[in-house]
Amino acid sequence: MRWRSGRAAMLERFWQKVNKTSTCWLWTGFIHPSGYGRVMLTGAVRQAHRVAYEFVRGPIPEGLVLDHLCRVRNCVNPDHLEPVMQRINVLRGAGPGAKHALVTHCPKGHPYDTKNTYFAKRGRDCRTCHNERVSREYYAKKEARHAAM
Repeated sequence: MRWRSGRAAMLERFWQKVNKTSTCWLWTGFIHPSGYGRVMLTGAVRQAHRVAYEFVRGPIPEGLVLDHLCRVRNCVNPDHLEPVMQRINVLRGAGPGAKHALVTHCPKGHPYDTKNTYFAKRGRDCRTCHNERVSREYYAKKEARHAAM
């Protein structure tokens, strides 16, 4: 019974730091500079939206992260949180990865499709442009060797 009263007290303290508006449930406790709410729970600092989701919906499936569908980082409304793979979360966002994924053609206009795209250490590259660049470099070196003779 002691555990239940401790859990009930913990839940009560948690929800006291939530301002339920007509749309989002805003975390009013500590907000990290990243914009996400943080809470100390059983001796560990956790993200408030993850705690709220677990309190209401249950455990977050292994390998998934929570995507804020409302795009409000300090929102803890479980209806606004969807467990998704990290890649999906990034692509739904507004960061550089999401913006880069929207680009469908290289700067010279060649399509980024399965036939014309390969992935190098620095990211995807246009096969046509790569072949043209390698060809130019090869013939420039060949001509320089020929001129030197």
